[in-house]
Amino acid sequence: MNDVGVPMMRNSLVDKQEPIRVLILGTGQMGSGIARVVLTKPGLALVGAYGRRVGRAGMDMGQAIGLGRTLDMPISTDLATLLDRCHPHVAIQATCSRLVDAVEEIRMLLRHRVHVISIAEELAYPFRVSPPLAASLHDLARAYRVALVGTGINPGFVLDLLVIALSGVCADIQSITARRVNDLSPYGPSVLTSQGVGLTPEQFHGGLQDGTVVGHIGFPQSISMIADALGWEIAEIAETRAPLISHVRRETPFVTVAPGQVAGCLHTATGFRRGQPVITLVHPQQIHPHLEGVETGDAIEIIGTPSIRLAGSPEIPGGHATVALAVNMIPRVLRASPGLHTMADLPVPAAMLGDVRTLIHRGCQEDQHG
Repeated sequence: MNDVGVPMMRNSLVDKQEPIRVLILGTGQMGSGIARVVLTKPGLALVGAYGRRVGRAGMDMGQAIGLGRTLDMPISTDLATLLDRCHPHVAIQATCSRLVDAVEEIRMLLRHRVHVISIAEELAYPFRVSPPLAASLHDLARAYRVALVGTGINPGFVLDLLVIALSGVCADIQSITARRVNDLSPYGPSVLTSQGVGLTPEQFHGGLQDGTVVGHIGFPQSISMIADALGWEIAEIAETRAPLISHVRRETPFVTVAPGQVAGCLHTATGFRRGQPVITLVHPQQIHPHLEGVETGDAIEIIGTPSIRLAGSPEIPGGHATVALAVNMIPRVLRASPGLHTMADLPVPAAMLGDVRTLIHRGCQEDQHG
């Protein structure tokens, strides 16, 4: 859905030297981290904060994200009114994981001509969940001349974009296996609950049945993104989820796990092409894996010509990396053509160490000369 078009950020915005106005949706672990990073970046201005939790309405954003100072910025639960008041150029959505839960906020942002970066996992490749809904978002973004992208460490980078990049040196590929072993300890209650952390094994399996335990959200998106980039047609995606049982006591600020309880989830997904498994993604994640001698890390293996193996330990930290990716995608999204994009569509993000306005201005000049 990536159209070739005129970059959205014209030089006039940069020439005025006005800061790029950023709205944050979500004040949980991820939203708070994103807000703190935005506040440190030259050329960015945090202009508003939206939260779904009624109990936080009116709380100062500085207090909510633990700055130790106020920002004179009350958290709002009324997105429409907030948009009319703060007039953002770009919004970063960190309120949910599912496309169906994210779509109404996104539609409102697009209709206010706001570019959108979402860390909702299903937004990484929404065509897999609902092609009609993805098409409607693409059309809406084009109609209002803004861009929309889903990003994150996984899905969005380690088990899809990085795999695609590595495949570029292969003449042919037989199979791909990627594994991410990570630590859930930095995450908040919603993520821990979705992984079944703190449950008994019986409760874990019950949660799988009733949908309260889901494991990793995003495997179908990652497999589909990889397959489409390679030109493979995936006929089936099979997933398995199993509890990781702790033998020691483990604690985070949000949960305590006793021996015999669930510390995390081993989630595996396999994409089949012509009856053969060609893409396998493995994701065991738990709180404090080091307490039982488990080393975190990321590994990608491509069997082909040539075969490729890239591995690193410890893991790329999911929380910090997702926060950074969301902010570092701002220049890419502001220069993108109107519509719905994936991480495979846009230029690879880079650390935004300079003034974002300079980066955009330089990019616009390159586009014009090209």
